[in-house]
Amino acid sequence: MLSEAQGCAVLRRVFERRGYTIEENVSFSEENVVFNADGWDAARRVGYEFLTDEAEDHLDLPPERLAQLEAWTAQGHLHFFLVDEKQVDSEDDLAWAAQRFLDEVEKRRGTP
Repeated sequence: MLSEAQGCAVLRRVFERRGYTIEENVSFSEENVVFNADGWDAARRVGYEFLTDEAEDHLDLPPERLAQLEAWTAQGHLHFFLVDEKQVDSEDDLAWAAQRFLDEVEKRRGTP
């Protein structure tokens, strides 16, 4: 299992290679969803949250807030890559999943 620092480093690397300007540990606040995002590009409204027990992320993002972020992502309002540490086994797995997420974002937006 990856640590919070390892997972966030992988995600930052993937997102920045794809041209996103990532600010780390950002206070995200929109409507009823308030939490400390691991990475966020405010101009492009794309970010990520690597949910770990170590960082107690599930306390900041209970199911109803996660559902709201997922709904906004589905609507194209913003795009948050939400991944639980239990869903990935390695840095390669996490990088692959993040790349597929960004492929989908670019497809929806019609940008390379």
